[in-house]
Amino acid sequence: MTSLSERLEAARRQAESQGKHAGEPDPSDERPGGAAPADALSAPARPAEPAHPKPAAAGPLSQRTAAAATGTNRSAQVRALAGNESDRIEELKASVHSELLKELGPHLYDSEMDQAELDQRVRTVLAEVLSAQDRPLSNSDRARVTQEISDDILGYGPIDPYLRDPEVSEVMVNGHNDVWLEKGGRLSKADAHFADEAHLRRTIDKIVSRIGRRVDESSPMVDARLPDGSRVNAIVPPLAIDGSALTIRKFATDPLTVDDLITFGSLSPQTADFLAACVRGRLNVIVSGGTGAGKTTTLNVLSSFIPSDERIVTIEDAAELQLHQDHVVRLESRPANIEGKGAVTIRDLVKNSLRMRPDRIVVGEVRDASALDMLQAMNTGHDGSICTLHSNGPRDTLARMETMVLMAGMDLPMRAIREQVASAVDLIVHQSRFKDGSRRITHITEVERMEGDMITLQDVFVFDNSAGFDENGRVLGRLRSTGLRPKFIEKLAYANVAVDPALFRTDRP
Repeated sequence: MTSLSERLEAARRQAESQGKHAGEPDPSDERPGGAAPADALSAPARPAEPAHPKPAAAGPLSQRTAAAATGTNRSAQVRALAGNESDRIEELKASVHSELLKELGPHLYDSEMDQAELDQRVRTVLAEVLSAQDRPLSNSDRARVTQEISDDILGYGPIDPYLRDPEVSEVMVNGHNDVWLEKGGRLSKADAHFADEAHLRRTIDKIVSRIGRRVDESSPMVDARLPDGSRVNAIVPPLAIDGSALTIRKFATDPLTVDDLITFGSLSPQTADFLAACVRGRLNVIVSGGTGAGKTTTLNVLSSFIPSDERIVTIEDAAELQLHQDHVVRLESRPANIEGKGAVTIRDLVKNSLRMRPDRIVVGEVRDASALDMLQAMNTGHDGSICTLHSNGPRDTLARMETMVLMAGMDLPMRAIREQVASAVDLIVHQSRFKDGSRRITHITEVERMEGDMITLQDVFVFDNSAGFDENGRVLGRLRSTGLRPKFIEKLAYANVAVDPALFRTDRP
């Protein structure tokens, strides 16, 4: 019996011999004179390997790889075709748009032509121009081109569908290729874009020119409004670095009512009754809150409580209040012209309104020295005035009011300003926007009196957030009474307005 070492040596020699048959001869095994080794001579001759070996049969992995490559190529071809089709549609839109302007140019700005007649005329000429094109179009492409060109000429281009959508509350354009929407208090990116910067600038010019304003490099910021009352702000280069920015805050055709705010949870039924009594009782009210907190909507609702037999003067930068009383005079400020002259500020309008025999003065937003004139109006017999102001809370509201009074340039001592504020303002309604997008009134605060050098405040209703949030992140809290009765109850009684004491019970649901 051979030993284990002999068997291992034999196995090694056999493996080396098989390796030499399968590949090139080992140079170490060559004999002098080029003779082949003995085991190679005894083996049968093998055919020579071809220069390009035949590929092995494809296995499952190679089949999947080939299929994936084919699918990738097909997807690339589909994307290329879609891109070519999109380019063709854009070229067609440009040519049709140009032809339409040639046909209808003088009529597009004819002030005597009715809007419905202009719309019909544009669509008729558009159908004729499309029929004259030598490029065939499917019905869906024809409808798309017709709608987009109509929106561009009669409306506001690619954002026009979102302005018609009742669920969209705000449209934000951050450059020609970046459009965002606000729906239900949350932001989402829109599947729309302008063709280029020039296209966006034409749309902005169309909006602002309709109310006699302009925007260009010399005057690169503008506040305007749409015919339905929606608020528009535009800022263009060189101030807007990445292209023109357009922000449109929409207002519903049918403005929200107090019942809508109760349904949304912005306020409770008892706080609604309390605020209605305060407005009827001619208290001076400031609605405060951050940007987008819903101050203007609340101001609309509070103004709806004003009796219809009183004369109301509204003052705004861009007219957006929607009051339904019969006796309303609406005033709007005006920016300077191209020569830097002719500006009419909110402060000028507040001063002028005092000569118009107003029962109520409603200021859309106090943001500058007009605060001093507003305080003067509240302190000189124009009770029941309402205005809005940006702030983080009731105490900050008074601090901002003091700061804006100082902006008037009057060298007034701080105590005199605070005495004016404490005497003029009766109630602060503070509103906040929560993480879930909801807008809630968080404080209804009475402005009491001066104690030393400080104005004392008393919360009548405060938002209770102890319930936290539900599984979807929605706020579960609500406004609750603090149990304290405001001091101005006597003032309301003097105006023949009764307030139910049960409104201030803390155990009310």
